[in-house]
Amino acid sequence: MSEAEAKQIERMKSLLAVQKDAFAQQRHRPLSDRRKDIEKVADLCRKHGDALCEAMSSDFGHRAKFESQVAELAFVIQDAAHARKNLARWAAAKRVPVPMNLQPGKAWIRRDPKGVAGIIAPWNYPVQLALAPLVAALSAGCRAIIKPSEYTPATADLLKRLIAEYFDEDQVTVVTGGAAVGEAFTKLKFDHIFFTGSPQVGRLVAMAAADNLVPVTLELGGKSPAVITPGYPHLSAAKAIAWGKTFNAGQTCIAPDYCLVPKGESRAVADAILAQFGAQFADIASDDGYSGIISDRHYERLIAIIEDAREKGAEVLQPTHDAEATAKARKVPPTLLVNPPMDCRAMTEEIFGPVLPVIEYDALDDALTHITAHEHPLALYVFSTDPATIDTVLDGTHSGGVCVNSTLMHYSVHDLPFGGVGHSGIGAYHGEDGFRTFSHERSVFKTPKWHPSRLLAPPYGKFHASMAKKQMK
Repeated sequence: MSEAEAKQIERMKSLLAVQKDAFAQQRHRPLSDRRKDIEKVADLCRKHGDALCEAMSSDFGHRAKFESQVAELAFVIQDAAHARKNLARWAAAKRVPVPMNLQPGKAWIRRDPKGVAGIIAPWNYPVQLALAPLVAALSAGCRAIIKPSEYTPATADLLKRLIAEYFDEDQVTVVTGGAAVGEAFTKLKFDHIFFTGSPQVGRLVAMAAADNLVPVTLELGGKSPAVITPGYPHLSAAKAIAWGKTFNAGQTCIAPDYCLVPKGESRAVADAILAQFGAQFADIASDDGYSGIISDRHYERLIAIIEDAREKGAEVLQPTHDAEATAKARKVPPTLLVNPPMDCRAMTEEIFGPVLPVIEYDALDDALTHITAHEHPLALYVFSTDPATIDTVLDGTHSGGVCVNSTLMHYSVHDLPFGGVGHSGIGAYHGEDGFRTFSHERSVFKTPKWHPSRLLAPPYGKFHASMAKKQMK
């Protein structure tokens, strides 16, 4: 560990102590102040959108500005507006009924802020996945320290500066640094840790948090399948799948990771998707609408996955492109792997790039068996117009979320909880679920001065035996 990293870790500890003290002095931030806090996040995105887009593009080598505007800035702005509009309803105490044997009495649930949250953001959506959890934390009345990814240093540095302009560091602040700083961050005694990243790192975060019994939300990933059911139009499916796979060059945790198609239709489906790739991007290397890969290491990994599938017998399809210019731009052309073997890297690893295996199944039950035989995916995409078939797929699988006849779009419905199940994540957020993630649901039961429960005290006798017998009926 370098001297700079050691100093940064000590600073993190100091910042946590400062925020804990500030929270102790104001445990219940007024809703009016919370709305102002949330609006600051939206204002940051509006006023500094161009600078944030430039920083993200710098980190990616090239990032399509439209993708940064829509998936990062607009998402956070809309999320903040939704939170401000619904905050009073979310924060209101909830009355619950009291059983007859506990009458007279009143019971309700308070939603209290947990305290200081640690938010660990990934590199693939470095603004949205830092600020959307922050909106949820602020709506709940929490304070927060954000740790951005070291793979997006320009964005991290800009976020650090902008957050400091909008918030005092005893409420919200950003810390930067590499793996050593990130590891130390997970070991701090936050009141909640919110992590977005890979399942492998998620396990380490959970283990570190467990030492302090810190609750965690883990937004992870996995191999999200797209299932085209018999009779569904190839062109319609191809448009949705091609867009979902090439948005942010496939560097999306809910991007379709592989496509399951009826027996004998793999090449027809692949050709339809390939045509969509060609229609979307005239020239892969120079097209401003096609994003680059985050780093040389990630680029080389994706190329290795393609070559591994090719060597093991998969048919590799790509739109016409200048290979040398594309590589120089650190872009991977949209790639289809037709019927790769199950033991190739494309079918055993989460791809996280614009590479899509297309696999045939004999019967729909076989497709569902394949899905359930592996870890639960973060997203599931079903293409069917038959309600019974859709229900068959939903009943026969588990996944974090589902889109029917589209891809990615469920993520943008603010009142839908977003999160994984099992390997793909723990907990959920967005909308009210985000507010609840950073809140403690505190149970309260109130009685008048005298209550029949006083009769339950010992010494126990015939009256107690009779009461117990009645309550066990």
